[in-house]
Amino acid sequence: MSLSPSRSTAADRATENGWQPLRPKTLVDMVVDAVVAAAARGLILPGDRIVESDVAQRLAVSRVPVREALRLLESQGVVINEPYKGIRLTPFTAERMDNLIEARVALETAAASRAIRDGHNGGAAIETLLGHVSELEAMAARGDTSGFANADTNFHRALCALSGNDVICNLWEGLARQATIFFGLSALRKPMDEIIDEHRTLIAVFSSGDVEAMTLALDDHIRAQTHAVDFAAIIHARRAERAASGG
Repeated sequence: MSLSPSRSTAADRATENGWQPLRPKTLVDMVVDAVVAAAARGLILPGDRIVESDVAQRLAVSRVPVREALRLLESQGVVINEPYKGIRLTPFTAERMDNLIEARVALETAAASRAIRDGHNGGAAIETLLGHVSELEAMAARGDTSGFANADTNFHRALCALSGNDVICNLWEGLARQATIFFGLSALRKPMDEIIDEHRTLIAVFSSGDVEAMTLALDDHIRAQTHAVDFAAIIHARRAERAASGG
């Protein structure tokens, strides 16, 4: 009698073939996605208060999934909950950005180095990464900032997955939503074509198999290029635009 493959085995095979296994989304997941998307588009800005009842009304859901979503986002550092101040999107500071950059550089460098050493930097792996670049291009053509930010996140998630190291991947996921927000804010000011070109450069270096060159390329992409973006100015400009429009 033949046995069907277990769910975990099927998921592993799907990941190896460059596919990301699907899982059902709960209402809480959808609220989380909506809040992150709003932040990536600059509709909610760092430091802004997030009112549970207002989010529930805007999304046409009860307050229960919103409450759970905000708790999850708090655990990931996306929002903060302070006495007498309520819940706010975590304020932008240079120190916070440096901490996020340092963590990403460490995790993604370790992931890319492991993938190269294990020979997971050619063929299907490159096709997977190019697929995410195509997603970036499609979102840029639509002018979809939130979609572009998600595509950027998906690229780096895929790069980490190629390491085959579940610990690295899980740690990276803890930063993913914070990163998505800053990817979106960056795309409000920096030309999307430039961001796409940076990802193509990463693929070319990754494909070469040169670990040292990949380490330098990731440091440039994550550290140098992120520092080149004036997030404080972007946030200030968005806040001014919102005030002018009465929003």
